[in-house]
Amino acid sequence: MQRIRSTGSRRLEQLAWPQLVQAASQPGSTVVWPFGAFEQHGPQLPLGTDALFADRLLDAVLEGLAPELPIWRLPPQSLGFSPEHLSFKGSLSLPAELLIRQIEVIGAQLADAGFERLVLFNGHGGQIALLQVAARQLRANRPELAVLPCFLWSGPEGVGELIPEPERSQGLHAGLAETSLMLHLAPDLVGAERPVDGLLQEPPPPGWSLEGAVPEAWLTTDLSSSGVVGDSRGASAELGAALEERLVSGWQALLTALLRSSWPPGAARPAGERGRSSS
Repeated sequence: MQRIRSTGSRRLEQLAWPQLVQAASQPGSTVVWPFGAFEQHGPQLPLGTDALFADRLLDAVLEGLAPELPIWRLPPQSLGFSPEHLSFKGSLSLPAELLIRQIEVIGAQLADAGFERLVLFNGHGGQIALLQVAARQLRANRPELAVLPCFLWSGPEGVGELIPEPERSQGLHAGLAETSLMLHLAPDLVGAERPVDGLLQEPPPPGWSLEGAVPEAWLTTDLSSSGVVGDSRGASAELGAALEERLVSGWQALLTALLRSSWPPGAARPAGERGRSSS
């Protein structure tokens, strides 16, 4: 069977249905679904920051992959789970159970079409755990579909090295990294303010942190009046370009390794057995 190459399109919405069926029939066929959020990002960044990052960086990642690799993408899911930001007007948040159900339904339909893997490419830190739960439930219901919940900012090596401390550990939202990346990707969407807000006045007890091994379910208003948690003063397009390069090259390496492997174990079935099981 002839492979569908990226000279056509890696966007599923741009394929006719017979092309999608052919794409799904490729050994190791993989769909990437970018996830963002619609939430405040301080006075200087747009509400759709996380979705924009996931969408544009995924396009750059896929553009650099070998054309024979069997990978396609869905349109971005731009509304996410953002209850921590709802005290700031304009933030929109889906209920956790609705987002989980959406992933279960769409994932099952992709499995019915014959796809073998679904990568949840998430740009919003506040829904990492939720997408992990959704992925586990989807996999339990459709064991023939491998489900890989990923966070945009985790995985590629060397990204954190570009952000100095204490911003690396305390710049959780709309700080140096996000402001710099937006200045590089979409400078016309960045306002002139460079807030410093939400930094802890005293350290947490030993072993505890806002995010990490022993985290806390913080709300933005616990920390910040501007919506920023971090220091955006040193933001620059140059830093944003360096962040993009490491994120894109890192995800290209990770996805290439995945697509040239049979990982994860236990999910993929022979072509004649793909689709909904009879059980």
